[in-house]
Amino acid sequence: MPQTRQHMQRRTTPQRLRQGHEIDTGVHMTPEGMTQFLELCQAEGRVEGTLQWYRRGLKRLYEALPEDKTIRYGTLECWRETLVEKGYAPGTINSFLSISNAYLDFLGHREYQLASQLKAENEVQPELTRSEYLRLLQTARSLGRERVYLLVKLFGSTGLSVQELPNVTLEAVEDGKVTITSKRTKQVLRFSEGLRRELLEYAKRNGYLYGPIFLTREGTPMSRTYVTLSIRQLCRAAQVPEEKGNPRCLKRLYQVTRSGIEENIALLAEQAHDRLLEQEQLEIGWEGGA
Repeated sequence: MPQTRQHMQRRTTPQRLRQGHEIDTGVHMTPEGMTQFLELCQAEGRVEGTLQWYRRGLKRLYEALPEDKTIRYGTLECWRETLVEKGYAPGTINSFLSISNAYLDFLGHREYQLASQLKAENEVQPELTRSEYLRLLQTARSLGRERVYLLVKLFGSTGLSVQELPNVTLEAVEDGKVTITSKRTKQVLRFSEGLRRELLEYAKRNGYLYGPIFLTREGTPMSRTYVTLSIRQLCRAAQVPEEKGNPRCLKRLYQVTRSGIEENIALLAEQAHDRLLEQEQLEIGWEGGA
């Protein structure tokens, strides 16, 4: 006899955020739970092709979760941003999120669902201000959260993309620059001297002798979802809008800052050139000069 939702669904009490106290234990995602969910879908009459798609969506979510495999507030939103960065079509992303929402409903944790859908055209990314960026750094420092402090400074001062994070090795930091190859083009990103010293001290304290500096406890590269969630949590403490707490906004801040500096330099060069021409006109102009 097919098992029903009442037989299989886990009856858990959603963990809410109490006013004035941040309590977000999240919900643990397990292979056993995924299997139970798929068995339920099969019992409800889903065809094999649909089950395979559900299995794929759950697998993508599971692989994107941090090492504790826990879904918390903002997890699905961060995962959606990761899928966008990877180039998934909006329809595919919305489908994966629908599967994840159904799975959370099965677990009895609707509070972690993400209801909003992506449009065909991606929404305009909010811009992080310089003062908000500095507030993130100050908050991370005051809370003693060194790793997220370094991540924020790294993305905000170099223009590095989150997928390029494994390239930040001890060797690259010692050299003062990292070389990024993208679409057959090479780009050299330089570390400021202050950031370089902080990264070297962080690596020394954590016993890193070579290779990537930003790793999980298991020694694997940090996932995009993990990185974004870490920055989002810092945003809450720093009173910065959480939608700005991601590597893309930090990279955009770097680009805007550099662009503004370059425009000022170009303006100064143009003004200096104009002054030179005016001086020459006074000295040897057709109607002026000696």
